[in-house]
Amino acid sequence: MRQRFVRGALGLMAGAVSVCTVLGMSSTVAVAAPAPQSPAAPAVQAPALQAPAPVPGVKITNTFWYSDRRVAMWVYSPAMGTNIQVQLLLARDWNYRPANKFPQMYMLDGLRAQDDQNGWVLNTNIEDFYKDKNVNVVLPVGGESSFYTDWAEPDNGKNYQWETFLTKELPPLLESQWRSTDVRGVEGLSMGGSAAMMLAGRNPGFFKFAASFSGILQLSSFGMPQAVQFAMNDAGGYDSSKMFGPPTNPAWKEHDPYLLADKLKGVSLYVSSGNGMVGQYDTPSTIPYLATNYAGVGLEVLSRVTSQQFASKLNQLGVPAQAVYRASGTHTWPYWQFEMQQAWPQAAGALGLGVDRPACSTGGAIAPVYKANKKALEECLTPEYDVPGGRAQDFRNGRIIWSAKTGAKVVGGGIGGAYVAAGGPGGWLGFPTSDELATPDRIGRFNRFQNGNIYWTAKTGAHAVGGAILADWGKAGYERGPLKYPTGDEIDTPNKKGRVQAFQIGGYYWTPANGAHSVQGKIMDKYATLDFEGGWLGFPKTNEIGLRDGGRFNAFDGGNIYWTPAKGAFAIPLGPIYDAWGKAGFENGKFGYPVSDQMNITGGYRVNFERGAIEVVNGVVTAK
Repeated sequence: MRQRFVRGALGLMAGAVSVCTVLGMSSTVAVAAPAPQSPAAPAVQAPALQAPAPVPGVKITNTFWYSDRRVAMWVYSPAMGTNIQVQLLLARDWNYRPANKFPQMYMLDGLRAQDDQNGWVLNTNIEDFYKDKNVNVVLPVGGESSFYTDWAEPDNGKNYQWETFLTKELPPLLESQWRSTDVRGVEGLSMGGSAAMMLAGRNPGFFKFAASFSGILQLSSFGMPQAVQFAMNDAGGYDSSKMFGPPTNPAWKEHDPYLLADKLKGVSLYVSSGNGMVGQYDTPSTIPYLATNYAGVGLEVLSRVTSQQFASKLNQLGVPAQAVYRASGTHTWPYWQFEMQQAWPQAAGALGLGVDRPACSTGGAIAPVYKANKKALEECLTPEYDVPGGRAQDFRNGRIIWSAKTGAKVVGGGIGGAYVAAGGPGGWLGFPTSDELATPDRIGRFNRFQNGNIYWTAKTGAHAVGGAILADWGKAGYERGPLKYPTGDEIDTPNKKGRVQAFQIGGYYWTPANGAHSVQGKIMDKYATLDFEGGWLGFPKTNEIGLRDGGRFNAFDGGNIYWTPAKGAFAIPLGPIYDAWGKAGFENGKFGYPVSDQMNITGGYRVNFERGAIEVVNGVVTAK
């Protein structure tokens, strides 16, 4: 494995040297960076384009709140024919100023982008870094080896059309539903750095600020398509010819940041890279000056060379940019986190934002609660502000919410996210009546509210439980009862006739006629095979009830499900067979438990039991 990475690094460095040779420079010659802009001053900006018109078929299909200011949404992309996850870190004043809109910062991932989380969330402190900044951070999820472009052909089962998604399909949603303005910045690392400059150049006026951290900023020069192919094959087995065609295809030049440099006038630009040598975040290898991150060495050399050439091209064109070349460092996340922080003053200026922290303090009923929780909450981010029926104040790690009836209580983290999803103080839960508490089993956390509770564990996330479901779950012992913790929110059943909520060991169903009842374990498994409440059984009428010899059953609208350790679970519909079995004493009578579902036979139907069978043929009930 080590030899493979060494060869990969050397191969990529050879590609970098070939680029230097073609452009008439040695890889050891330093290129003078353009004169940096004053970080505090906004860049000269091209007029913003009008917001793209809504694209037919684009819609948000699901949302999940991680906290009161971090939310994931799944957006159906007609261009890609699938749902794309996009996470948002909402602006500092999102809660404080509910009528305001905020500029945006797109954060693009690297070549090995995952399908579940954006790498910036997984590998940096981005969520904490942006908590005190008045910008909506946009984190697309997925796009491994995509370069965030529109591909000519699908590959690996993915129809990449990222440029269309990011610049046409997504923006109208962000502006109409997520209180975003058309003032946008974009930052990316490695592949994402290449894409940041590419997208900014190909879509003039769309971005006010663009930053590349260790990006590959030449794509079409001699040897570069081959280097890109090597990297894409290593990161997921992708074929670059499916992206742009063979190296001679004009699409390579049409997406080359170096050749798009003249399109970047009016965009505030930030370019940075290391040089592949061992830096403060690297582990030295046995080879002098070489880190153990062998592939990262070669990729950073390639980034350094192409970034310098890109900066030189900007200089020739008179396009101002801030170019930062680190004296060491490989292709790895700690350096990109550092550059994100370093680039912020320039980004803030380009987006029309101040870089100062907001002035705020605590007072009234909120002050003593903050004092008692100061270590956990850290500093305040907003002044105190109105919410429906009360007051609130935002802190780095949560909110304090107050009403005259409930007093001031702390809500934060995943519970804070579930509270927002439930409508917050103006929603059905009402105001918090407790701070966050540990559950008796010490596995989870919960807050009490006026009309329900929110429970959280690391495994299940945070979910609200209320009404009749909370009452019945509470009688069974809450999270220490048989169903354990909730794993979903209460929602309408597909047939709209009732409500359902998922738990770790089953689920709760509610209808006006039946009330709230749980179904769990093997009986739930059987219920699922019969199409849940949409099948002939309908909704549960009882919770699970114990029977002799360890047996269990649930009664439903249309029949019952019985389970025994020895035989498993079987369903019997209400009707002649069920009535005959009942007259014989059910499971305590001569037939015992059912060992089959009701099955069709010639002229009728039948159920087998432990000690016999009952069948109906031509309307006549017969016991055997």
